[in-house]
Amino acid sequence: MMYYNKLVSITHNRQPNFKNIEKILGNKIPDRPTLFEFFLHDKMYEQLSGQVLKGKSFLKSNIIKMMAYRQAGFDYFTLSYPEGFVFSSNEHNTLKSISLNETAIIKNEEDFACYKWPDANGYDYSYIDNMKESIPKGMKAIIYSPGGLLENTTQLLGYDNMCLLLFDNFDFVKKVVDKIGDTLYKFYENVMGNDLIGAAIVNDDWGFNTQTMINEKWMRQLIFPWQKKIVKLIHSHGKKAILHSCGQLKNVMDDVIEDMAFDAKHSFEDNILPIEQVIEKYGNKIAILGGIDLHYICTHTCQEIQQRARQLLAMTANFGGYALGTGNSVPDYIEAEKYYALILTALE
Repeated sequence: MMYYNKLVSITHNRQPNFKNIEKILGNKIPDRPTLFEFFLHDKMYEQLSGQVLKGKSFLKSNIIKMMAYRQAGFDYFTLSYPEGFVFSSNEHNTLKSISLNETAIIKNEEDFACYKWPDANGYDYSYIDNMKESIPKGMKAIIYSPGGLLENTTQLLGYDNMCLLLFDNFDFVKKVVDKIGDTLYKFYENVMGNDLIGAAIVNDDWGFNTQTMINEKWMRQLIFPWQKKIVKLIHSHGKKAILHSCGQLKNVMDDVIEDMAFDAKHSFEDNILPIEQVIEKYGNKIAILGGIDLHYICTHTCQEIQQRARQLLAMTANFGGYALGTGNSVPDYIEAEKYYALILTALE
């Protein structure tokens, strides 16, 4: 509990300031070292907030998570899409790994017609305004969507089936992608004008460890036009767009930066490209968020984690555009003290 107690003592009276993360997303130097994380986990949310999530309403759960981000020293919190807004209706055990074919629902035109597509305009967005009275001064939300274009397409079609359809019936795959794209666009349309929302995450996993999930030419034909449109919408509200995407994206990073014009990239793994090399390669072109590999955190001491974090902060001190955090998110198998040791490096 040593690192947790240090953390609480530092952050108890610490004033959040969204301008810090905003400067990073603009590839500028923040006023102080700044943190970024997409998700924590329920036990950590509860420990940091001092409240229990189980049995709480959707609104209260989001407030508890906001309180946890505040207590951990963040200048923002990530905010969920509306309650019940999902694409795939197949239930599966989220505590285990699943096949990318397991959630397949749509195999043909008949399935497409019968599937109950979510209507982005049909959900209750009032929780955003209802949170405002609970938000500490200086803090804003970074909102994320119910999965992304490729992610939801893969879920609905099944990965194997999707790959076959790309050859056999490309127009049908495009029909599915466009339906999802239109829905996600309307979601961002509904939220980006709210003044509680300071930026947006466009969350869509695109790659395996060695390559994109589908050929880059299909990514450029199917996925990227919608992402470009969504980023343009976010920018039209004077806000920044963060790409959260796992996997090997080296062949499409120019698209991410130059064509789609994302402001920041999140999710990195050492076995794909260590964060230090990511910063050297792309740090002057796009903001880099997180990057301390989860495997590294699991297999190294608190002192080693802090040393690597200090080196990253020193490496980026003079040109900015970097926020400290994990390579992906904080799962419950990460020792809490190791994570607290990591973020303390920026806060102390």
